[in-house]
Amino acid sequence: MNKVIHGAVRRDLARFAAALDAFPEGSKDRAVRLSTAWKFFYGELDQHHHGEHEIAWPALTAVGVQASVLAEMDAEHERMAGALVQADLAFTALELQPTETNAKSARAAVADLEQVVAEHFAHEERELEPVYHDKRNTPEIKAMGRAFAKRNPLRSGDFVAWVQNGATPQERAALRESIPPPVVAVLGLLGQRYRRTVAPVWR
Repeated sequence: MNKVIHGAVRRDLARFAAALDAFPEGSKDRAVRLSTAWKFFYGELDQHHHGEHEIAWPALTAVGVQASVLAEMDAEHERMAGALVQADLAFTALELQPTETNAKSARAAVADLEQVVAEHFAHEERELEPVYHDKRNTPEIKAMGRAFAKRNPLRSGDFVAWVQNGATPQERAALRESIPPPVVAVLGLLGQRYRRTVAPVWR
């Protein structure tokens, strides 16, 4: 599931970069639509990293991950949070004044965020993915999975719609390994907000 989420984040950052490179000067409508997509993305990435700190780190500590490794992850999360705030300010400015200058500023902020995200995800996948795999059948990791699953059903529907939008066959298969296919299907029906307000931004 961690790799599925990472894939969705990487895709969205690439989409924002491309959209800002092609931003039409003065287009209030495009600025509002991009801002809508950004707010959704911001919420998902922010929730993901808070969830890791609050739910994943205690479970990983229990199965033997060193505190120093998790401290490094938290430091990277702090840098990411700072980059997210800067990008959020840039998208707010673009929505208020949809100029080429503001589009370029937002593009630069997205590039900064992409770099921080790339470094963190590579580190996390190198250090923690083997642990998630090797310890997947332990009580601690199973309990972690259940804790992550306790989300608002409507929010979960949007989450499932998001991670599947543009996902590779491997990522879709991984999603169904983490969430039973019938549950994925039901949650998919609940992802109306994402499909109605965010997915069309990328068409």
